[in-house]
Order: sequence, then structure tokens, then C-alpha cells
Amino acid sequence: MDNKKKVVVTGFEPFGEHAVNSSWVAVQELEKLGLGEAVDLHVCEVPVEYQAVQTLLPSLWKEHQPQLVVHVGVSGLATTITLEQCGHNKGYKRRDNCRFCPASQCCIEDGPECIHSVLDMETVCKRVNDSGSGVSFSVSEDAGRYLCDYTYYTSLHLGQGRSAFIHVPPLEKPYSSQELGRALQAVIQVMLKLLDEDHKHDGDCNHTHQHQQHHC
Repeated sequence: MDNKKKVVVTGFEPFGEHAVNSSWVAVQELEKLGLGEAVDLHVCEVPVEYQAVQTLLPSLWKEHQPQLVVHVGVSGLATTITLEQCGHNKGYKRRDNCRFCPASQCCIEDGPECIHSVLDMETVCKRVNDSGSGVSFSVSEDAGRYLCDYTYYTSLHLGQGRSAFIHVPPLEKPYSSQELGRALQAVIQVMLKLLDEDHKHDGDCNHTHQHQQHHC
């Protein structure tokens, strides 16, 4: 059992116009499918609250010590499944489900403006689009400066970049819950394979992604 890879995947609770949050629906579908025998999958629903994220994420990283944490969020603007490359520290002015917003309007005081995932999302995107999953994937460098971006930045900080964020469209616009679940399964399996490849290469050279302070 100890040899299993641990992966945590989260979705968000309803907020605003999203009375049903397709991200959590998709994650529940993924939980039914699993990520294969070699992966121990844990799922979690995240409140749309800045302070809850600050408490929940450190406990998820500490309790599970996962190889990868994947956060899934809904975007009313998305028509593809969107892989976010980086999280941003500043610009959080929008109030959460508790009508709260951080006084500093940032995630981590004095943190770098932007933290990139160790995963190259362009590579992930190309591989999963080439796999014939029937779902379209794209890449973004702006997760929206709300709870999605805030969660992603916090997780990238806690996990030294071993995190990913995936934006999904609302249900049936155009994908069903089953299609979203299968798409998450396909893309996370690609991510894990890429992490394995990068890990093998790490012995050969200094990994370029160690320098996390990028500007987007």
C-alpha cells in the first residue's frame, strides 16, 4: 500500500450564479472512476471562503503528503477544460461566500507575485488533446483573482509547485458530468506520467522549474 501515489483532488461548493458547482460534480465523478490501482485518490469539497482555504489547504498537504494536488473550479466563461499554469498573489478584491475579502488583498505577504506549477501545462494539454478523449483542453495563465486563483497560489506555495488547477465549464455547456469526470481522469493521469518523467530527468540536470518566481 505504501508504494501507492497519493493524489488529492478538490472541487468547490456552490457560489454566486453557480447553484450547482460543476467542479465538485466533476470531482465526484472522478472519485467513482478512480485514477488506477497505483494511485490513492482523496477528494475534498472546498468552501468558497478565503479563510477556510487558509486552514484547509495546509491540513490537506500535511495529512496526505500527496505527490500532486489538483484543484478544480468552475468558470462561467470557459467552453474548454482549461489548465492553469500559475497562481497569483495579489488582486483579491472580490468578496467570498461569507462576504469577506482579505484586507491585504493578497495570499501571502511578501510572497512572489506569481508561482508556476512544476507541470508544463502546454505539454499536458497537447498530450491529452492528442489522446482522443473527445473533450477540448486549453491553457491559461490567469486563474481569475478569486477563490480559484487564491487556492491555486496557496497550494503551489505549500507544495513547492506540485499542484495543478483545472477550470471546467458549467454542466452541459457543453459537457456532461460524466464527460467532465472522464476528462479529469485522463488529464490527471497525463500529469502523473509527466511528473514521473521529470523525476527521472532530475538526476541528469538542474530542473529549470526550481526557480519559481516568474512574472506572468
